[in-house]
Amino acid sequence: MTITVYEKPSGCFGCKKTKELFDAAGVQFTAVDITTNDQALAYVTGELGYSQAPVVVYEKDGSEDHWSGLNPTKISQVIAFDTAAITLV
Repeated sequence: MTITVYEKPSGCFGCKKTKELFDAAGVQFTAVDITTNDQALAYVTGELGYSQAPVVVYEKDGSEDHWSGLNPTKISQVIAFDTAAITLV
């Protein structure tokens, strides 16, 4: 399972809160700054079609899901998936 949080680290409440929720649950993720990474910005705006940060991309077993903005419901689902995977191992 991989989680990538595409963020605007300065002044983005949703970005900060999303990372805090993953951190508090012990869920590992990669943070990518879209203000300094042109390829990442092109990916989230062009390929995924989002204009609001954060953009979270979650991949598990070859299946991908993604969303934009602070989404506690989706974050909780990913945390539950991650916790279940750790428990099974």
